[in-house]
Formats: sequence, C-alpha cells, structure tokens
Amino acid sequence: MSQHVLLRYRDVRADLRSLDNYVADGGYRTARRAVHEMKPEEVLQTVKDSNLRGRGGAGFPTGLKWSFLAKGTGKPTYLLCNADESEPGTFKDRDLMDHDPHQLLEGMIISAFAIGCHTAYIYIRGEFAFGADVLNKAIADCYAKGYLGQSVFGSAYSLDIHVHRGAGAYICGEETGLIESLEGKRANPRIKPPFPAVYGVFGCPTIVNNVETLACVRHIVERGAAWFKGIGPESGPGPKLYCVSGHVKRPGTYELPMGTPLMDLIFEHCGGMLPGRKLKAVIPGGSSVPILKADECDIAMDFDSVVKAGSMLGSAGIIVMDDSTDMVAALRRIAHFYHHESCGQCTPCREGTGWLEKLLIRLDEGLASEGDIATLDSVAKGMLGTTICVLSDAAAMPVRSFLQKFPEEFLAAATGRSRVVAADATAAA
Repeated sequence: MSQHVLLRYRDVRADLRSLDNYVADGGYRTARRAVHEMKPEEVLQTVKDSNLRGRGGAGFPTGLKWSFLAKGTGKPTYLLCNADESEPGTFKDRDLMDHDPHQLLEGMIISAFAIGCHTAYIYIRGEFAFGADVLNKAIADCYAKGYLGQSVFGSAYSLDIHVHRGAGAYICGEETGLIESLEGKRANPRIKPPFPAVYGVFGCPTIVNNVETLACVRHIVERGAAWFKGIGPESGPGPKLYCVSGHVKRPGTYELPMGTPLMDLIFEHCGGMLPGRKLKAVIPGGSSVPILKADECDIAMDFDSVVKAGSMLGSAGIIVMDDSTDMVAALRRIAHFYHHESCGQCTPCREGTGWLEKLLIRLDEGLASEGDIATLDSVAKGMLGTTICVLSDAAAMPVRSFLQKFPEEFLAAATGRSRVVAADATAAA
C-alpha cells in the first residue's frame, strides 16, 4: 500500500485532530452521505459484504455480529467502542485515537446509524489520559458543528457519544467485563450466552467493536466492499495495523495489507534485527498467543494463516525476540502479568495463574526440579477452556507453547545449566 488509509495522518501535513483539517481532507463526507442517502440495512449489508473481521483479537465478522442484534425488544441499542487496549505488545488503537480521532468518530456515526443506536460510548483505557482528552475535544467540536446530537448533519437521526475512562485492568477489555465496568461494577466477565447483542449494557442489545474495526467502517462505506475485499485474503481482508516491538531496528505501528508476510514485516519494514543478533522467536498476536520459533515465521499475517501455523493473529501485537532472549525469564514476565490481571472469579484462572508464576519463579531462580516442568504444563493444560472468559487461556497458551518450542531451556533451568540457547543458525541475521 503506497498510501496510508487508517494512518492517513502520516501522509498529510495538517493536524487531523482539528475538525476543520479533517473535513478539508474529505472527512465526514461519508457519514453525511450515509445518514442522508442510505438505509441502515444498506450500510449493514455493505459491511457484511466486505468480510471485515474484528481487529480486537477474536476476528469475528463484524457485519454478522451486527446482524445478531435482538430486534423488537422495545429497548435502546448501544454501541460500545472498545478502546481498552491492554494486551502487552499492542499499541495500534492508541495511535489512531491520539492522531486521528475524527476517523474513529466518523466510523462510529456510520456504525451506530446502521444498527439503530442513538447512544454510544468509547470505553478508553484509564491510562490513556491524552487520548481521552483528544477524543473529548473532537466530540465537543462535532456537537458544535451539528455532526452529533439531536440532528446529525441536519438529518432526522440523533446520536450522542460519550467517553468513559477505564478502570485500569486488563480484564476491562473483555467485552462483558467492559460492560460491567461501564455500568459501574467490578469488571467480572459474564457467562455467555446471553451474548451482548441480546443482553448487553444496561440489559439492552449492545454491539462492542474495537477502535480499528470501527475506523475501517468509514473506508468500507466510502470505497465499497469490493475495494476492501481486494486487499489481502478474501476471508479476512483490508488494511491492517501491525504493531511491532522487541529486538528490531525500527519498532512501531505499520499499516500494511492483511496477509503481509511476517518476515517482510521484520526484515524490510522494521529494518531487521538489532546489530549482530539473529531471530529466535516471535509472538505474533500479543502476549496471550502461542509463540513461533524462527523457522516457523515464514507465514502470512492474516487470521487463517497464523492459525494454520499454530498461533493466532490476535491484536497483531508482534513481539520479536533475538537469540539473546532467555525464554524462561521471558515467560516468567508474561505469567506475572496474567497472574496480576486475573479477576479471580473462576478457580482455574485465579489459582492457575498463581501456580504458573510460582513455578516459573522457581525455574528462573534455579530452585526447581525437572518434575516442575511437567507440573507447569499440567497446570496450564487444566486452565484451557474451563473459565468464563479467555484470560485463563491467555495465560496458559504461552506457557504450553514455550515449553513445547524451547524444552531445552526449561530443562537447563531445572538442572542448573546455562539455558539461553542460540537461535537456529539458518535464521537470517
């Protein structure tokens, strides 16, 4: 992609946080057309035809999700923008909100119109104070211009959008935990079904979509479903934001077609590995997904290809590790995060995350035995698919994959030998 679509602020000289600059660049033209010239079901069908899949991690088809909304309930419908970006290794949504808030708001106006919503919320991570200020300013500017409120763009359609600062916990990014938090309660995820499309915030039909997902909606309606489907694999197409961190020369957020080869991302766009180092492993979708060894990284970065390789695209938070990485220490840090962030509602997660961290501390500090490795794997196995939400799986999957991919390092840690094993000599330098 020669030009940015979602990260357009990088191509234009003007500050797109300004409403005037955003409008001068063609902004809000599509939302205005949608509310004046399109029917809600036309917008929904366009999004459905585009094969847009959610960018928050699960990759569920957005248009299909919208079509699940309960109808004829007599209750209001809500749209919640999930901006609680808390997955370690992920920082793409913050980029959009900090630099181009109107793109998100325009996507929300179009999406809310499509699903018959008149009140929407942006649930933003509590630590994103700057982003919250930027969004509040952008929303105030939209009300002043008549782009939000009782008569959106002078039409009969009304929409209010509110920013809600998050409660500072990873679990608030789980859609039902987010809903509980928005209602003023502890963010304990709910048992599903019923799903939010039937019983969501305040007991009403609710759609929860990620920031990047909603930003895509403007461009789909503006350019058409065929344009979107022409970018990357048809089963999950579109422009995609990849955030790359770790041992590369140029970490950052990159907008590229869905399905861009992982090795191209690392060695072309990010400038390759740090001087003198070799690629050892990559976590392709945020810290909660299985790790890939260097010789498994010749894959396309799209939903289906990454699953086929044994991991998940997730939030596309790509964590690159070179051959100096101590896998026991790295996994200990990941396990600490999920132990700290478990809400404690489900026993396998509450107890399991604690066990994982304790066992990894013993391994990392040379206090474990070989039998502890089997116990570590057993605890992780017992945590999969046994809880209300997927935090337990998010803690267990990295553990099982690290043990499977780098058994020699964990055995070395348990037997007191040097444990950092050099990367595959065939990996590119």
